[in-house]
Amino acid sequence: MVTKKTNMTDEAFTIERHGDVTVITATPALEKLSFRLEEQAAELILEPIKRQDDPLIVFDLSRVNYFGSMFLALLIRTWKLASANGGSMALSGVTPRTRELLRVTSLDIVWPIYDTRNEAIAALELD
Repeated sequence: MVTKKTNMTDEAFTIERHGDVTVITATPALEKLSFRLEEQAAELILEPIKRQDDPLIVFDLSRVNYFGSMFLALLIRTWKLASANGGSMALSGVTPRTRELLRVTSLDIVWPIYDTRNEAIAALELD
């Protein structure tokens, strides 16, 4: 069930709730997201997480082929906020190109990466 969509730059994200897990799906529009919209994107994603205890977050990246430093910074901010509130974060649907970026930045050892969003949701629900 989709609960919120962005109004910025061709809807770069969708946010859904699956039980206790928040799934943030990046769309192809993310690849074209301008830097001036960085704080808008951060607010959209971070505000609901700030109000949660033990937030469980899955970023579904299956629809994007690449992303830049702005989105990497957003992933890090989201992870830090979730961790500070007793939660956790995982990635799913990571393409070979984005997996290489995560490997180069050593972020592939920080976040668990699952092939599908369902696997990621199930894993977070078990923790």
